[in-house]
Amino acid sequence: MKLVIHGKNIEITDAIREYVHQKIEKAVSHFQHITNEVDVHLSVARNPRITTKQAAEVTIFANGSVIRAEESSENLYASIDLVADKIARQLRKYKEKLQDQKTNALPTNQVLVPEPVAADLIGDRTPELPNEVVRTKYFSMPPMTVAEATQQLQLVGHDFYMFHNSETGEINVVYERNHGGYGVIQPRHNNGHTNGKNGNSAHSVPEKAHSHK
Repeated sequence: MKLVIHGKNIEITDAIREYVHQKIEKAVSHFQHITNEVDVHLSVARNPRITTKQAAEVTIFANGSVIRAEESSENLYASIDLVADKIARQLRKYKEKLQDQKTNALPTNQVLVPEPVAADLIGDRTPELPNEVVRTKYFSMPPMTVAEATQQLQLVGHDFYMFHNSETGEINVVYERNHGGYGVIQPRHNNGHTNGKNGNSAHSVPEKAHSHK
């Protein structure tokens, strides 16, 4: 198992490195047969108006799936403890899903109800772009179904998940709705239709997408 540690606004000392190895290796000890790589990102956010937050983020690449957990506190070692416990629970959940897939056939289709597009998404606010890109992420996009993308959404702990739809060949976004269930965003073409099998357009803006880090 490959374990990589990154730091932002913090020096990765030998003591920190040893502690990360100890905690993360223990957390994934029962799942090493499905774990290919573990990426650990430690950071310190310094803001004079708030208490300093020290965050630990763990991303695990397991047999083509991505499992992610993040925790922060005023103490880096406490954050590492918290994220180790969280990633262990995520791995346990992932393993249970794999076992369920072996015993129960997954549904071939998942019905997602199209939602009307709001006529005005920003009201009287002035559109603004952030001053700078604060973080860039790169990840592979193997083709997958909507059902598989929904499972990935549950594992990464975000409000939405971008994926390469194996049925249409396009980039889609599946997201968690505020009122329960999941929605999907598909690109609209010049003719006003999507490439979905039912021809319906489901491209409403996810309510909580702004919280994605």
